[in-house]
Amino acid sequence: MRARLTLVAIIFSCAVLLMASAAMGAPSGRLTLYTSQPDADAQKTVAAFQALYPDVEVTIFRSGTEEVISRFLLEAEAGAPQADVLLVADAPTFEILKARGMLASYRSPYADDIDPAYYDPDYAYYGTKIMATVIAYNTALARPLASWNDLVSLRPGQVAMPDPNYSGAAAYNLGVFTRAEGLGWEWYEALRQGRVLLTQGNGAVLRAVASGERPYGIIVEYLAIRAKQEGSPIDIVYPKEGVPVITEPVGIVKSTQNPEAARAFVDFLLSREGQQLAADMGYMPLRHDVDPPAGFPSLSEIEVLSAETKVLVEQREADKERFNELFGE
Repeated sequence: MRARLTLVAIIFSCAVLLMASAAMGAPSGRLTLYTSQPDADAQKTVAAFQALYPDVEVTIFRSGTEEVISRFLLEAEAGAPQADVLLVADAPTFEILKARGMLASYRSPYADDIDPAYYDPDYAYYGTKIMATVIAYNTALARPLASWNDLVSLRPGQVAMPDPNYSGAAAYNLGVFTRAEGLGWEWYEALRQGRVLLTQGNGAVLRAVASGERPYGIIVEYLAIRAKQEGSPIDIVYPKEGVPVITEPVGIVKSTQNPEAARAFVDFLLSREGQQLAADMGYMPLRHDVDPPAGFPSLSEIEVLSAETKVLVEQREADKERFNELFGE
């Protein structure tokens, strides 16, 4: 009798394990990613994720952060948000969405491998890399500059920068620069008087500097470092005052219809493999067990310019409105 009960117990245990295994199977179905990553990088990221999870079909919508979020919010207001996962430039953007209750809380098992400074304490979003904004210059036409203020002492028509109405990094920088001692709105006024070229994004700044259209540019460093390594006549300077830093966070949309795949995507970006992929693409990783790419300083060498996140969130739209008044948009 005892033997029969033991056998029944074993069979029952196996059945439970099989059901649990099925329930914990690899994610599948459709996943929609809204991102501001450059097209090629977004494609590489998704391809690497799908190599691990071939049963997940990923659709990408890519544009500048401001346009991505505008589209997402319009869809949400219409009651039909399409995104499952957001991967865009800066934390203040995610703070706005978190405050509106639009993000799901998810504690990734890889959270412990990342400095808590780089993710939300309520696990609504996680930074995925470090991206500093620096001064780029055309090495055939210009000399390196030491300071952000050196840009405004140049003769007119020398500088390109991304538009904060399109670029999330530029919107973040606007909030930081205007609150930085020795810069402020006066710095932007001087740039306007110097006929700064406003572009839709950092990629356009890179093209302007590399082509010689403008000898200097305000740009996220990874694009310029990557171009330099590919042979473009471009180099960068980390100005002495410090540099604004964004972390391109990832977050899961609360209304997602595929939370399992969304969580797997977040986990992949934070894993050692995902962080190594970021480093291989030329980004500064967040994990200390992944080496930065060639040409990057260590995290400890970067002097960071920052402002209080709450202030950046509260003043973001007012800052952009004042910027548009200043630049005549």
